[in-house]
Amino acid sequence: MSLPSDTPQDVANVLGYLQHHLQELMERQHVSESNINSTLAALTMQLQQFTQLVANSPSPAIPNIPPLPVLSPPVSPPPALPVRWTRPKLSCPLDFNGERHNGRTFLNSCSLYICLAPKQFHDKQERILWALTFFKEGCTAKWSKNIFRQEANTGVFPIQT
Repeated sequence: MSLPSDTPQDVANVLGYLQHHLQELMERQHVSESNINSTLAALTMQLQQFTQLVANSPSPAIPNIPPLPVLSPPVSPPPALPVRWTRPKLSCPLDFNGERHNGRTFLNSCSLYICLAPKQFHDKQERILWALTFFKEGCTAKWSKNIFRQEANTGVFPIQT
């Protein structure tokens, strides 16, 4: 490609560089196309070989399976599954240490728990023993220890209601 005689030298240099770079890119494209074509030819040959192999292999024996019976749609819808109702998880009362200002709260918590989970207790004595498990500190722990010592000595649990 010829440039006009009044073309500045730096523009001519840039154009020369671009032409050279374009030539390199065209050569790379040609090499890539050759690689793609040879890969495609190899894949085509392998596909033909595979097709011939499948066509020449004996077909597997298909077992004689009787046809499935045609089922008629159900006359009535199936019964609905029972709804499973679960109670919320109950929290146990807080430990009671004998302080008077916490006494009513403790009794209310015990009563509420026993009311909401009556099947957990077989009788009144189980309810009482359960409530005593929250007497772990202070004067209530001493009192509870005395109750159990009295039972051990007499063979009779001293609290009945």
